Amino acid sequence: MAETDIYKVSILSKDSIHCGFHLVPYITRTVLETLPASAHVLITDTNIARLHLESFEQGFRDELSRLGKRSRFLSYTIPPGETSKSRDGKAAIEDFLLLNKCTRDTVILALGGGVIGDLVGFVAATFMRGVRFVQIPTTLLAMVDSSVGGKTAIDTPHGKNLIGAFWQPEYIFIDAAFLETLPTREFSNGMAEVVKTAAIWNEADFAALESRPSEIVAAIQTPSVNYSGRTKATRSAAQELLLSVIVGSISVKAHIVTNDERETTGLRNLVNFGHTIGHAIEAVLTPSVLHGECISVGMILEAEVARQLGHLSQVGVGRLTRCLKSYNLPVSLSDPRITGLPASRLLTVDQLLDIMRIDKKNSGPEKKIVLLATIGRTVEQKASVVPDIVIAKTLSEAAKVIPGVPTKSPVRMATPGSKSISNRALVLAALGSGTCRLRNLLHSDDTQVMMTALHELKGASFEWEDGGETLVVHGGKGSLSVPPKGKEIYLGNAGTAARFLTTVCTLVRPSETGPAATVITGNARMKQRPISALVDALSTNGSQIKYLESEGCLPLSITPAGLKGGRIQLAASVSSQYVSSILLCAPYAEEPVTLELTGGQVISQPYIDMTIAMMRTFGIEVVRESDPATGRLLDMYTIPKAVYRNPQDYNIESDASSATYPLAIAAITGSTCTIANIGSASLQGDARFAKEVLEPMGCTVIQTATETTVQGPPIGQLKALGLIDMEPMTDAFLTASVLAAVAAGQPAKGRELGDGSRPTTSRIVGIANQRVKECNRIRAMMDQLAKFGIETRELDDGLEVYGKALSELKPGVSVHCYDDHRVAMAFSVLGSIVNDTVIEEKRCVEKTWPNWWDDLENKIGLKVVGVELGNTADCASIKQDADSSVLIIGMRGSGKSFIGELAAATLGWSFVDADAFFEQKYPAGVRDYVQRNGWPAFRAAELESFKELLAQFPSRHIISLGGGIVEIPAAREILSAYAKDRPVVHIARPVDEIVAYLEAESSRPAYGEPIIDVCKRREKWFTECSSCEFINATAVPPQPKNIRNEIARFFGHIIGQRPNLAQNLAHGHRSYFLSLTFPDVTPSLDNFEELTAGVDAIELRVDLLRTRSQLGTAGPHIAPLSYVAEQLAAIRRVSSLPIVYTVRTVSQGGAFPDKSVKEAFDLFRLALRLGVEEGHPRLDFTQGERKDRGILARLEWKVEVGFTVCGCHCRGGESVRGHSEDCWQSNSLDDNLALHRFVTRASSAVDAKPIIAINMGVEGQLSRILNTTFTPVTHPLLPIKAAPGQLSFAEIQTALNLIGQLPAKNFYIFGRPIAHSMSPTLHNTAFKLLGLPHSYERLETESVDHKVRHSLTLPDFGGASVTIPFKRDIMTHLDQLSPEAEAIGAVNTIIPRTHADGSRVLFGDNTDWIGIRNVIQARAVQKIETCLVIGAGGTARAAIYALHSLGATRICLFNRTRRSAEELANAIPGAHVELLDTLDMATVQGSAPTVIISTVPASATTIEEGTPNALFLPSSLFNAEAGVVVDMAYKPAETPLLRLAKTIPTIRKWHPVMGIEVLLEQGYRHLSCGPAKVPGGVVPRQFWRRTTRLRELYFSSTLIMMGGVIWGASVKVQLIK
Repeated sequence: MAETDIYKVSILSKDSIHCGFHLVPYITRTVLETLPASAHVLITDTNIARLHLESFEQGFRDELSRLGKRSRFLSYTIPPGETSKSRDGKAAIEDFLLLNKCTRDTVILALGGGVIGDLVGFVAATFMRGVRFVQIPTTLLAMVDSSVGGKTAIDTPHGKNLIGAFWQPEYIFIDAAFLETLPTREFSNGMAEVVKTAAIWNEADFAALESRPSEIVAAIQTPSVNYSGRTKATRSAAQELLLSVIVGSISVKAHIVTNDERETTGLRNLVNFGHTIGHAIEAVLTPSVLHGECISVGMILEAEVARQLGHLSQVGVGRLTRCLKSYNLPVSLSDPRITGLPASRLLTVDQLLDIMRIDKKNSGPEKKIVLLATIGRTVEQKASVVPDIVIAKTLSEAAKVIPGVPTKSPVRMATPGSKSISNRALVLAALGSGTCRLRNLLHSDDTQVMMTALHELKGASFEWEDGGETLVVHGGKGSLSVPPKGKEIYLGNAGTAARFLTTVCTLVRPSETGPAATVITGNARMKQRPISALVDALSTNGSQIKYLESEGCLPLSITPAGLKGGRIQLAASVSSQYVSSILLCAPYAEEPVTLELTGGQVISQPYIDMTIAMMRTFGIEVVRESDPATGRLLDMYTIPKAVYRNPQDYNIESDASSATYPLAIAAITGSTCTIANIGSASLQGDARFAKEVLEPMGCTVIQTATETTVQGPPIGQLKALGLIDMEPMTDAFLTASVLAAVAAGQPAKGRELGDGSRPTTSRIVGIANQRVKECNRIRAMMDQLAKFGIETRELDDGLEVYGKALSELKPGVSVHCYDDHRVAMAFSVLGSIVNDTVIEEKRCVEKTWPNWWDDLENKIGLKVVGVELGNTADCASIKQDADSSVLIIGMRGSGKSFIGELAAATLGWSFVDADAFFEQKYPAGVRDYVQRNGWPAFRAAELESFKELLAQFPSRHIISLGGGIVEIPAAREILSAYAKDRPVVHIARPVDEIVAYLEAESSRPAYGEPIIDVCKRREKWFTECSSCEFINATAVPPQPKNIRNEIARFFGHIIGQRPNLAQNLAHGHRSYFLSLTFPDVTPSLDNFEELTAGVDAIELRVDLLRTRSQLGTAGPHIAPLSYVAEQLAAIRRVSSLPIVYTVRTVSQGGAFPDKSVKEAFDLFRLALRLGVEEGHPRLDFTQGERKDRGILARLEWKVEVGFTVCGCHCRGGESVRGHSEDCWQSNSLDDNLALHRFVTRASSAVDAKPIIAINMGVEGQLSRILNTTFTPVTHPLLPIKAAPGQLSFAEIQTALNLIGQLPAKNFYIFGRPIAHSMSPTLHNTAFKLLGLPHSYERLETESVDHKVRHSLTLPDFGGASVTIPFKRDIMTHLDQLSPEAEAIGAVNTIIPRTHADGSRVLFGDNTDWIGIRNVIQARAVQKIETCLVIGAGGTARAAIYALHSLGATRICLFNRTRRSAEELANAIPGAHVELLDTLDMATVQGSAPTVIISTVPASATTIEEGTPNALFLPSSLFNAEAGVVVDMAYKPAETPLLRLAKTIPTIRKWHPVMGIEVLLEQGYRHLSCGPAKVPGGVVPRQFWRRTTRLRELYFSSTLIMMGGVIWGASVKVQLIK
């Protein structure tokens, strides 16, 4: 037996934790010698078995042979993954043990990760009431966490680890050699727990972890040979370091467990640091994000909670962040690895808090979090109670400052270290010789980026002293190396780092073996920021730098060749950072450098002076040349060749730019603030802000060399600045701008502009460079100030701000920050006095002042609350307030009035035309007003009318505005603000159609310019001012009914009144969507009803769309936005099914380019504007801006229906939990069955969401058949399948029947006579079309006899249609009635319903009224108010019910027998029925009817006055200007009432409806929604009508039933073969 050196760790007074390398022989010997048993059973999973099972089997055989023992050694493998950690998984192991006759002396060995340890430990705890077991963890996470402490458990559908026991293992063997086969990500996963342990317990261990990450990671990346490391003599330094890290972490947990094994004192809760929030994150993101990764984010968030409560400094948070990052762990929810997951949109504050409620640490409703006091020590020796409001503030993505006077006034504070000085000091110290201690270094994203980059370039080494307050830099004397191949230096949005490091990377010397170039890159915004001037100067000097993407921007590839030096010319009119970059590196050039600045005025000279002063401190004297004749300083600098000499200590000034915010708060709130460490002696130009900006605005300023104090004037008394040149302090202009917004006082004497400008003007100049910062800051300030009602004007090198009184500013503004720290902090100043100002993207302040929001509350005394941003920006498809009026804009002639009237009618709202409203005020009319007063006067009057419209009709109105309203800037501002959270719909129509219409129209004034020019000018404004867009493509030739249906769908959906979401997603129902794969859908429109038979939604594969010109091209492509919009409009004209909008990239099997992020977001915005119901953006959108990611959150599955989307590879039982959209290839039948078992378990959870679970490939077809929610299907008419293995709807139904999941049902029609009923033909034809196994039969009896009653009780009874004379008689045999059936007093449909407990009830419904409602709804243009029903029978009852459902406010009822009418008048609850004694509407008070329904036989009516025994129909029935007339009679086809309607003048828009049309609608509705309702509720009408072509219609007295609806006639039906 080989010698083995181990470390032993004591736990619960036993040295049971043994740590070392290559321990298999040691484990087998120790177990067999000290744990004798009749059987030793090793349990592992299939993944670990492939790696290590054979060595254990051999080891036990050898050791048993050596010892001469007869003990059995058994092994059992289970599927890997969390799925096995279940009741079923536990039972399977127990059955194996029992089958092999294992007894109570058995020893069980758990070989694997946390799942194996937890599961096997729980088996050991309960098998034979407890047997001995041994933990052999194989992952770092299990080694340092789950294997230590004796916690065992399994999962249930209700949550993780909810059933378990404390059961201590006899041994825990830590074999660090196992980590050599561990993937790097899994190693990082475990390091999260290692860092956690050090953070709560031992600062020295933490310091080692933060200073030696590369060495620790390297220890697992070089496999050991010949069992090196088993003994100390063969153990490398890296192995010893790794083992010491593991042992140190385990020792802490062992100590804690020993003192609180059963969690009775709270001490053991300390190891849950990061877990309260981390577990909540994990519950949402698992399995895509690993446990340790979630805990890493949780640790940072919980550290921020401690910081918010005043316990932990930003230094501690910064150290923790840097340490976790160094092990490649995520530290925020904005990490691309998280934001790229669809499930990340579920990480809402409410969701996370809700999950935290069931944390085991909690005491009742109180949440507990482990709070750090400093690195290595916690606030309490247990988890602390933290209120929800504190947690919510940390988790929230936005912040709101509660206005008031700072309670800490007079405030005295210091700001964080200067970002500018920190970054320069890092470069100087790294390039210098010797050791330098940097004090007051800024702990922020920017400095972290700089440190990481310098470390990756091997330019210096870093360590921390004084608890992280001091950074010790060991300079590298300018020696730099190219990072390893494939390693890019990622800088995020750190502009300073990007510019400094560009020149630093030129200092790298070439290496024979190293990579060819250094690549520096950044985020999307960084890739837009210019760097060409610097690159041009360096390239001209001989450096080899290439742009890898856009010319003039990052990423850059820099070849190691050294900096040549000599004369360098640099254009410095864009950024002073270019100058500083070359200055800092110039001493290391091959020749002394003469730097000449060209291109006009140098920007931000104070920052150049700062760089030169700091270089002097580090031993290099830069000489600025001067003109010998005049002594004038030149823009030319001479830098000697030398090496920086690091000072022993360097104190970094506080940040002067950051100091402007607390000083501005004092100014705006009338309070006092003193900033230490910033005064007149500062290196920073922004230190002049107090004297040069605040003092002229009316503040009292006292500034010494080292501190600045500001006392603000009384609130509201700030003075405008007049003219101020802020070139020396450009970053401070944002702070000045928000103060200028409320500076309503006259400028100080001598500062007046004197050019006729407004007296409250603040003209800020000298800041042109601010356009190329983190964002275009000038434009950003103008746009965001406009939200408050502040007017501004852009200048070439600045802007003007026109101050207003505080009372005139708009409250409730949500400020978009562009991910710019300066924007966020500047507007937080304004938020201190303007109510309900929300600062979005609050975390962007982490760039320079990570704890700004905490300091604002704790040090300044203004309360800050967290805000969860809603889905209000851009153009959300479903708005929050469904009653807000809808504004319609668009060109004249686009169809605004027509569409608006229809929309109002379908919503039951009122329609207002702005032109008509204008003409009420100015009776002469628009044309005359323009001719007399001119266009400018008209626009002013139009604006006032617009404001009056909004005030007068704020809700439940459709308001159509004039086409030129967008010509008025103030109107555009109002519209844009309205569109943020209320609907503004742009009616878009092809320009050529508009031009043709307007050229022929003469009632309105001429534009005075070409119409096409007007259209082009307004196009952008219409888009900017609207939230949604309706395409009125009149060239597409659908029936008018389709137009009305689409208008009803669109407007009902966008306001949320009738969200157009799939209706068939309830438990127990199957749902499907059709995956369209046409490059152009328009040729298929005639077949759309056949294509969509049976489905609940349509998937539009946007990535597969191609224009005619694109059809011949191969490879990835992007369809134009206009083409995609046309395709959507075309679909909408033929189908109202919800659209699933999918963009799939090439790497995901689609045709959309992988890197075209901007184009993808343009497509998503288009989908939102066009009212797309559901989105499926299968795209890596992590490069998108935050606001863009919000667009995707709004586009994806709506809140009305939550989904868990699982693409599962369940081979071996691998589970998928939570919200995942990964798709996997199925390789066997078992994969599909395993997936189905998983879905069954997951669906049994309380409040389980519907799950989409599909395996890919032909082998995965069974999973598609078994999937119940939104199964994607194909159709034979499609050109290709969207995915391999996709089936049609009919194929799935056939398969379901064959495997017993869709048993055949028998459907009937009850009534007499029904021999000629078409219902069986229609239903059975539909069943065959859709692959359904059902049958539909006639059951004709004299009464509701025993045959009918018996059929109702049969197990295969699927439902029935009921006709006369049984519609009332059948009701006593039913269990439940619908409200409609009860109100109408008749049943025409019977549907059996099965409850959750298995009991069955018979449900009676009535659908007769639906056909009446639908034919009216499809034709009614205006809101339905007064209606007329003629007759008082059963059909009249259904007619009244239909009209009441349409919102009719007055239903007139006429019947020749008044008594019958009186009985009917109160039959429908809530309907306002008024009895008439005459049909002469000229004599009836009130408005004329706009809907007329006759329910009497046609033979009983006449239009010839004086006809005996007939009801005379007068022409006054049609006194209304427009309406719908329905005659329910069928004989003759054209009844007297319909003939009378034809005589009405064409100027009156009356729509006649024959009874046969109502019949067809009723039959269709009954077929699709009645007793034999097909999945999806859609049957193609065109197919139906084709199949049952009505060759002849002739009528007799015979009654025929069609779908439970009475026909008068014999209808000959000839089926098409």
